[in-house]
Amino acid sequence: MEGIIYQEIGGRLVLHAMPVMLAVLGILAIAYRYYSAFLAAKVAALDDSIPTPAHCLYDGQNYHPTNRWVLFGHHFAAISGAGPLIGPVLAMQFGYLPGLLWLVLGVCLAGAVQDMLVLAASVRRGGKSLAEIARTELGPWATLVVSAAILFIVIIALAGLGIVVVKALGGEEVPLAAGMQIRLPEKHGFHAVEHTATATRYHFPPNCELRYTANDRWRQRPEAFQIQVPRDAALEAHERIVTLPAGCKQIVPGSSWGTFTIACTIPIALLVGLWMYRIRRGKVVEASLIGAIGVIIATIVGNWIPGSPLEKYFSLTREQTILAMCIYGFVASVLPVWLLLCPRDYLSSFLKIGTILLLVVGVIVANPPLRHPPINEVFLAGGPTFKGSIFPFVFICIMCGAISGFHSLVSSGTTPKMVDKESDIRPIGYGAMLMEGLVGVVALIAAASLDPKLYFEMNTDLSEVQRYQDQLDELYRRLGLVREGQDPLHQAGVRDLHQLPVPQHDLAEVERLVGGEALRGRTGGAVTLAVGMAIIFTEALRWTGLALEQIMKYWYHFAIMFEALFILTTIDTGTRIARFLLQEALGKLHPKFDKTDWLPGAVFATAIVTGLWGALIWTGSISTIWPMFGIANQLLAVIALALVTTLLINTGRGRYAWVTLLPMLFVISTTMTAGIQLITRQFPAMIAQGGSRALAGYLNIGLTVFVMLCVITLLLHALVRWIVAITSLGVRHTSDTRWAPVTEPLASQPEQVSTNRSTAS
Repeated sequence: MEGIIYQEIGGRLVLHAMPVMLAVLGILAIAYRYYSAFLAAKVAALDDSIPTPAHCLYDGQNYHPTNRWVLFGHHFAAISGAGPLIGPVLAMQFGYLPGLLWLVLGVCLAGAVQDMLVLAASVRRGGKSLAEIARTELGPWATLVVSAAILFIVIIALAGLGIVVVKALGGEEVPLAAGMQIRLPEKHGFHAVEHTATATRYHFPPNCELRYTANDRWRQRPEAFQIQVPRDAALEAHERIVTLPAGCKQIVPGSSWGTFTIACTIPIALLVGLWMYRIRRGKVVEASLIGAIGVIIATIVGNWIPGSPLEKYFSLTREQTILAMCIYGFVASVLPVWLLLCPRDYLSSFLKIGTILLLVVGVIVANPPLRHPPINEVFLAGGPTFKGSIFPFVFICIMCGAISGFHSLVSSGTTPKMVDKESDIRPIGYGAMLMEGLVGVVALIAAASLDPKLYFEMNTDLSEVQRYQDQLDELYRRLGLVREGQDPLHQAGVRDLHQLPVPQHDLAEVERLVGGEALRGRTGGAVTLAVGMAIIFTEALRWTGLALEQIMKYWYHFAIMFEALFILTTIDTGTRIARFLLQEALGKLHPKFDKTDWLPGAVFATAIVTGLWGALIWTGSISTIWPMFGIANQLLAVIALALVTTLLINTGRGRYAWVTLLPMLFVISTTMTAGIQLITRQFPAMIAQGGSRALAGYLNIGLTVFVMLCVITLLLHALVRWIVAITSLGVRHTSDTRWAPVTEPLASQPEQVSTNRSTAS
């Protein structure tokens, strides 16, 4: 079975991806067939005879009965953001085994359970939000605590999602240390390419050598690069060595191809929405084909944007990318849900699900080796992609693919207002989350199949290379990627790599194959995943004999578009949900705000929400926002699980409370541990650096402590309510399908016996 299940690389046995993928698919299928059927029939007792809010409260704006599969696409598109894509990639520094186990077990027993039961609870409560459910189950005061916590968490989550788009599409300026030296190759020099009032930009040729201090050793940089130098400083080469003055920055240009393709999906989605709801009402298949063809054309046409007169309009800086995202989030949140949000999510879901299924097939056909170690002992205490130790931060880094509190907002936000009948809750709630878990698994496999050296070259911040270089050299030695005493850039003992059509050991060659994109130091995981996906797709088509240059650059930019759509569809839905939450709160001050279709209120609330998450992205970085995002997101999952547990106990269904109580206890143990470590170690270290980092450190501590205190307060109150409800003689231990509060008269809680009840099939 060598070459199919395993092979030897660099003197060690390496597992292949195909058997892992087949095992994961089998586990997910069993979980949906049996566990979700148990949840539908016994725990939630779904019943199609009960009218849903989409029918009872129909307004054509937010409450709108929607086809099961269209709503599945909207829901999946809304919940599947950056987490399942980026989390497994960043967590690869710990090895692939911890993340794989957490993804598979977490999604079956925790994440999908939360999504399905919160959706069922919201449908039974008229499509109300988590805050309103908390008011019903825990009392009026809980609304204030939960609303404040949720609003903070959503803002942080949207910032965490948005910054990944910025890292993938926007340009960057990476500070370089003063005194860093560059040795030019023979017969090649550097030259100025652009002059501004404050700086000069220089182009350096391929195959330069770099060292960070005069005592450091030289390391080769195979790709070309650009450095921006302050105007009052001049660069000079002495014996082919250039020493950088203070204030220099390496320039990473934005992706005009990727930005153009993403921009095209907005008018395509508008056309799909108009076609499906106005031009050819109900013609879902026609609209889907139009959308799919449009996306493919946009991806192909994007190849001609770099180097064309249009490039300057789509090659955005970091700040321009943030501004464009804020404008999009604002417009998508204010427009009617059927016009842009739902069709774009539906269109995106076709692309997402299609790409995931294509990746699954690609993994099975290409069957790449998982080149990373199962457990990476070198970075168990933290590394360049994630500063925390393997416990508890592997559970924080990989969040959305296993369990995500943000999903509970979608399940109690837009989705319950569009459910046509209760039997749809099972495939939409549980099934969509299993699909997201599969997204996390294929992202993990794509990252694990990359050569570790290529992976860390892309995921180590240029300003931190010197800090981690010794550990990276040790890792390469352990994995057999270098001989003792040899520079890591000269591969040895890995002849298998040279047999591949994609030379992963050569970063400059990979950059050329993906269309000339800059890859070194592109932290954040999005670029790494796109490269991994492009290599898998290319390997799967190796039998066709196509030249790599003809297909790999298209796969790479298709993957970038795929990732950005994942994230942007979550941002537009998340902004809309946050707008609903804020309007609910403002409705206590002015009744009109409580009407979600009141345009002035919608505009005002959306502007506040968009401005807050946009400001966080503007002042933050992936290393500051992502850990806080992980903590906040998982604590929101604790709130959601606690509320569902309370609802089960309050309605006399306490014997099923273990389905939410056990995952809640596990998530709170890992998340609180991570939160304490962040506010006592990592955030104070940021404060010690001074300047803007200190401000970000104080902000992170304040937000994290606030959310943790809210969750602890809510849990203590819920615990008291559980004890009272369990010991009270007034609690009926029946299978009431309406999940009605125990405060209602028993006469209003009839036993539901219906032939339409959704059960396992």
